[in-house]
Amino acid sequence: MKNSIKKLRTYLLLWSTQSLSDLGSAMTSYALILWLYEYSGSALQTALLTVCSYAPYVLMSIFAGALSDKWNKKRVMLLCDLFAAMTTVAAFILIKTDALEPWHLYLINALNGLMNTVQQPASEVASTQLIPKEYYQKTSGLRSFSQSLNTLLKPVIATILFTFGGVSAVIIIDLITFAAAFLVLLLFIHIPEPENSDKKKEPLLTSAKAGLKWLKGCPVVLILIFFLAGINLIASAYNAALPAMVLEKASDGEKMLGTVNFFAGAAALAGSLIASLSPAPKNRVKAICLALFFSMSTENFMLAFSNSPVVWCFGAVCGWLFIPYMGANLDVILRSTIPADMQGRVYSCRNTLQFFTIPVGYLLGGILIDKVFEPYMSGKAADSVMVSLFGSGKGSGAALLFAVLGVAGVAVCAVFSLLLHRKTK
Repeated sequence: MKNSIKKLRTYLLLWSTQSLSDLGSAMTSYALILWLYEYSGSALQTALLTVCSYAPYVLMSIFAGALSDKWNKKRVMLLCDLFAAMTTVAAFILIKTDALEPWHLYLINALNGLMNTVQQPASEVASTQLIPKEYYQKTSGLRSFSQSLNTLLKPVIATILFTFGGVSAVIIIDLITFAAAFLVLLLFIHIPEPENSDKKKEPLLTSAKAGLKWLKGCPVVLILIFFLAGINLIASAYNAALPAMVLEKASDGEKMLGTVNFFAGAAALAGSLIASLSPAPKNRVKAICLALFFSMSTENFMLAFSNSPVVWCFGAVCGWLFIPYMGANLDVILRSTIPADMQGRVYSCRNTLQFFTIPVGYLLGGILIDKVFEPYMSGKAADSVMVSLFGSGKGSGAALLFAVLGVAGVAVCAVFSLLLHRKTK
């Protein structure tokens, strides 16, 4: 144990301080959502915050990864963090002068999304350089653990601070955590650069194409990325449908929605510990397929066919328990397969291909609920089979969507598992 801590000392210092800063940033994002909803009363305006964050991430990732491979990783991380902190300070000043408008937040989210687009591949490469290969799975579990813990703590702490001190109090805590992470990275973390520095002389477009070319030459990784893109589409539609069903069907909708989300976060937290402590599986690709199949074949159907909050919470546990384990094995495959000097470009191509379905899923889920499934269910007779399966009134259309998502999720898992089995035989 002591030997492991010694080998991972630099990475653990980076991981812990960056995770703390991530929590501060997540709390600010959550508080700004609360502020915007109070200001506008519009769910659409609030949802646009997510769209603005993802748009540059999806559109610019390929080029950002090429730049990341050319630039010093530590400098990229420091500059991106500093720029993000400046936008947070700008929001703080606008709030204090009572001048903050929704378009300010859209611009801030877009700029932060752009910085994250550049920083994320640099951070991935930095982690690879700091982690001994035999610790890839355990450290991936640690990252899942911190992300899950942030998911649990973010709404609780942000809501308390927002209630007693407004957005300003949340932003102050965010800036304190940023300062701690920034100073630790600046003063105490040395990140070695990957070899083959001659790649830095390549033209930007050539470097960007290199990432796509590498993926094309590694069909297993490419299939895994498209597999996750399909899962992200379904998961995003799930996120759009969950409030629409729980808020309408539960007697105390807001409390119940928070409870379901709490169980999902707790399951992910437990799953992170499982990922960290589990031995390496014999076949990581098979482990990924089985984890996603279990998730897709349980939660959506439990939400679709039950009106019991207990079943919803159990479904949330089933849906999220093995997701960190899946992510840990995917992370090991990527880090051990992609050459270090190519990782920035390849990770960025991965980001574009794997995550572009997230905003699509949010929009698709909302449209299907409001325009298709809710009107369809409202026209069904009380004694019809559809009403007996999915209930009546508002929320029944979202329940029907969960059933469709369950079938789609199982189908995606089956098709891609077959493709991966053929490629890894």
